[in-house]
Amino acid sequence: MGKSKKDPIREERIQNEIVVDAYGPEEQALGWYYYLENEIRFLFMARCIASKVVSPVRKGETVEVRRLAPEDSCVHDMLVLIRWQGHNVAVPLSQLVPVDADRSTIEAVGDWHYWLSQGCCL
Repeated sequence: MGKSKKDPIREERIQNEIVVDAYGPEEQALGWYYYLENEIRFLFMARCIASKVVSPVRKGETVEVRRLAPEDSCVHDMLVLIRWQGHNVAVPLSQLVPVDADRSTIEAVGDWHYWLSQGCCL
């Protein structure tokens, strides 16, 4: 997958607010975790945009996103807890897009998707 077009506003927010002073993947993960924790307003509905082998959610499915997974679960990827078939399940935020959420949530999730689309990872 190629990189998406650069977005200067997102680039500045990511560099100056999220991963600022982060040395290495662990500190980047913490920066992302606390940014998302502060900006996302839970509960919200989200649609799955991509199936992933680590997740039971399938493309096109709509789920209720309840909160971020515990910090120690988000070292290599940002995970959220959803309610799925009567169970709380952690799934990658990258496979979901908000469908019923406030502006802050939409922007924060978009920032995470954008960062990944630029070839970045934890």
